[in-house]
Amino acid sequence: MLMLSGPLSILMGASGIAQDTLFSASRYAYRFDLTTWGWIHLVVGVALVVAGLGVLTNQSWGRGAGAAVAGISLITQFMFVPYYPAWSILVMTLDLLILFALTRFHIGTSVGQ
Repeated sequence: MLMLSGPLSILMGASGIAQDTLFSASRYAYRFDLTTWGWIHLVVGVALVVAGLGVLTNQSWGRGAGAAVAGISLITQFMFVPYYPAWSILVMTLDLLILFALTRFHIGTSVGQ
């Protein structure tokens, strides 16, 4: 799921950087320039992809980095809701599922017992 949420954030970031008319600007406390939001989403998306590769290759840092970056992505998507609610809610749902999957504690059992 990290490898899905990351490219979605990258696409959102590219759209914001390109000054696309996809997003609506509104009065909002966290109102940044859409280019700034684009760079934020691009950086978070790349971090999600890197963490996803870490999880896929079973690196020791993968799960922790994935959970941290998914949490950051969740916060940035929440702050972006007034600009594009449908997309942000979809990505927030993916981020919550990522957090759930990466933070579950698995109890190992031995076959011989």
